Amino acid sequence: MITWVAFVVFILSLLVIDLVILNRKAVSLTHRKTAIETLIWITVAGLFSLVVHWIYSESLVSNPNNLHPTEAVLKYITGYLIELSLSVDNLFVMAMIFASFNIPVKNQHKILFYGILGAIIFRGLMIWAGVLLIHKLSWITYLFGTLLLYTAFRMLVKNEESGEQPSKFKNYLYKKFRVSKNHDGQKFFTIENGIKMVTPLFIALIMIELTDLLFAVDSIPAILAITTDPFIVFSSNMFAVLGLRSMYFFLANMLEQFKYLKYSVFAILVFVSLKLLTIHFYKFPEWFSLSFIGLSLLLGILVSLLHKNPS
Repeated sequence: MITWVAFVVFILSLLVIDLVILNRKAVSLTHRKTAIETLIWITVAGLFSLVVHWIYSESLVSNPNNLHPTEAVLKYITGYLIELSLSVDNLFVMAMIFASFNIPVKNQHKILFYGILGAIIFRGLMIWAGVLLIHKLSWITYLFGTLLLYTAFRMLVKNEESGEQPSKFKNYLYKKFRVSKNHDGQKFFTIENGIKMVTPLFIALIMIELTDLLFAVDSIPAILAITTDPFIVFSSNMFAVLGLRSMYFFLANMLEQFKYLKYSVFAILVFVSLKLLTIHFYKFPEWFSLSFIGLSLLLGILVSLLHKNPS
């Protein structure tokens, strides 16, 4: 319990730092600054693996049946890479949502901050439910595996018409809410002619939150294929979510250049779905899972960079 409380406090502290310090610099965001921020988040996530090793070293003394520290670290890093890779599609949708509302960069930071805060809460609940289901219903792994396999092939064959979905949902929200045409700075609510209305920023926030929930339906089962240890699942997920804001701003103008990453994500989804479908018959070594995921991401990045300027 102490470990969980300390970790939650640590995560909330990072969020406060992000809001108080980094939000002030949101107006003057540069590619260099966002690159540094992205590197910092990745470094913090990497250094936390040392904390994971220490936590499971201590727990192994009191309970020999717990995960070995080295195995725990491998599962944590693998889970973090999975969540990070599955966030790529999420970034594309975020960019599409911001563009549809013509939201300036200085206002995007606030939306992403609250979006991440909501993601932490909702994903925490989904992780708890997912771990509980797997422990109570062993056959649920087949359902999760099938879901991921379907998601992988759906992602591979989807066409440009999928981009119409955010617009359809946007139109639905505009019918349900009184939406002002004025962004009114960074406010979510405003008053016009004595009537309280929501701003386009509020509608964009709802779309960001629901988009993350939809992606979480895929990403949570994916990481549960690596481990059902709740602390590893939660911590790796949280660090991937925390780094999503800076990664978005870093890749905002380069998303199209990494179009081949979708094949990396496809390969990763197929792999973790096979892990879930065969989990009761065969256990993939931790080093193999980490190597496969790392190599898939590396190949996707390299191929994208090599073909960014086709002749």
